[in-house]
Amino acid sequence: MKLALAQINTTVGDLRGNANKVSDYCRKARDAGASLVVFPELTLTGYPPLDLLESEDFVAREQKTRKGLAQTLPANLGVLLGGLARNPGHGKPLHNAAYLYENGDCAGVCHKQLLPDYDVFDERRHFAPGADPTVLRWRGHKLGVHICEDLWNVRESSRRSYTHDPIATLAGQTPDLFINLCASPFAIDKHLDRYSLMETVWQRYRRPYVFTNLVGANTGLIFDGRSCVIQGGQVLEAAPFEETLLMWGSSLPSGSEPVSASPTQQVLEALKLGILDYVEKTGVFEQVFVGLSGGIDSAVTAALAAQALGPKRVVGVAMPSAYSSSGSLDDASQLASNLGIELHTIPIHEVIAAFNNALKGQFSGLGAGVAEENIQARTRGTLLMAFANKFNGMVLATGNKSELATGYATLYGDMSGGLAVLGDLYKTEVYELARLLNASDELIPESSITKPPSAELRPNQVDQDSLPPYEALDEILKAYIEGRLSVDEIVSRTGYERTLIESITLMVDRTEYKRKQAAPVLRLRRKAFGSGRKEPIVARRT
Repeated sequence: MKLALAQINTTVGDLRGNANKVSDYCRKARDAGASLVVFPELTLTGYPPLDLLESEDFVAREQKTRKGLAQTLPANLGVLLGGLARNPGHGKPLHNAAYLYENGDCAGVCHKQLLPDYDVFDERRHFAPGADPTVLRWRGHKLGVHICEDLWNVRESSRRSYTHDPIATLAGQTPDLFINLCASPFAIDKHLDRYSLMETVWQRYRRPYVFTNLVGANTGLIFDGRSCVIQGGQVLEAAPFEETLLMWGSSLPSGSEPVSASPTQQVLEALKLGILDYVEKTGVFEQVFVGLSGGIDSAVTAALAAQALGPKRVVGVAMPSAYSSSGSLDDASQLASNLGIELHTIPIHEVIAAFNNALKGQFSGLGAGVAEENIQARTRGTLLMAFANKFNGMVLATGNKSELATGYATLYGDMSGGLAVLGDLYKTEVYELARLLNASDELIPESSITKPPSAELRPNQVDQDSLPPYEALDEILKAYIEGRLSVDEIVSRTGYERTLIESITLMVDRTEYKRKQAAPVLRLRRKAFGSGRKEPIVARRT
């Protein structure tokens, strides 16, 4: 048996487009000599389909499209597709299913057992769990077919959410191999956890493990692919972050190893894919606009966008105020030149003066402060949105996770935009990404990296006027947000003063209302701001 792992990039809701892609990859698999081709989870609906599944029309069209597709697939080719199945019993109306087709007929079906409802997942909202799995018999082979999460309960240490292990149940039926149809989102180094689980299956049952994962991005979720076969301590892996067809026979070449990449390299590829698919799959925007301050966040955002979309689809807008330094303007201009993107410069002095004049009666006798600073940020946000509206584009928000976490960002100002590219990247990590982007050529001006970060909303302002050094801030934020540690635990782990830690955690807690209004964040880790982090806005932590 020769298998093809079809690592494809699907679009949520695009039943016809996804079906056409399946047809194309089935032809490629046939031409490569495959007898069976395996596709990712929920192949035609895309993942995650969310509340599209509440539409009876959508469910019916998925079934009609899938059955029609089966009639057109190449003859004598087995095809494993993810799809929807109706639940005739009690509970939710649907199953998350895998179908085995050949010559237009359905040769078998299995239902997902373990339905995740943590972090970004909410499958119990729409799906009922399947009954005990059974192997699919095909051409004299016994296939241990299962879906995504069904793998994640093979170790005792992971058995918190589920009471049984579908892999063990399948193993009791002596399959020839295990096959997983998956849509496992990217997180930094998450692929290492997947390999560890699959290696556990190999060590325990001595059967090859075939893993076909989705690639691409849908809103904030990025899928890295890394489809693979694990056998005998060897790993045959598809290239990450791109569509491909991985072929496998009965054994692996000696020395087969997964693709190695640093966390920063993973982030670079993930963010470029996230930007590209967000723009292309929405089908609304011709170009993107980035407010260029001369600082590192906007520079990294623009560089990523230029690499993802091409420089002709990225427009920079510099909006100097009375507090903008000449060095910042020079850096913005140099960045645009390095990237080959268009740059517009619009001084905002007169706009700010008009706002101040309009408010002078009400603000009389009160010293300038945050309100006046935020008028500058909101003026820039308004101008950027005007560009986007006029020229059929989208604004990319440039704030990083350190700023979003502490509320060091202005609603309707620098938070404006359709996508928060760096929203899951801490400030110290933005610097690391900038260095990687500059590894071959200096795209980002060195001064943007080395100068003290500043919002430039008042004279001689630097970020550390309001925040601790980013090295300390990010360590505390990671412990509080990702680690879910208490103040006492953070004090013990980091050694920082309790008053500092309390002030930072209070910033995080008090600014949840801002994050609920933020642009979608490209998810890079298991606890990103957005759908996977459900914190109350109105709350007191006493």
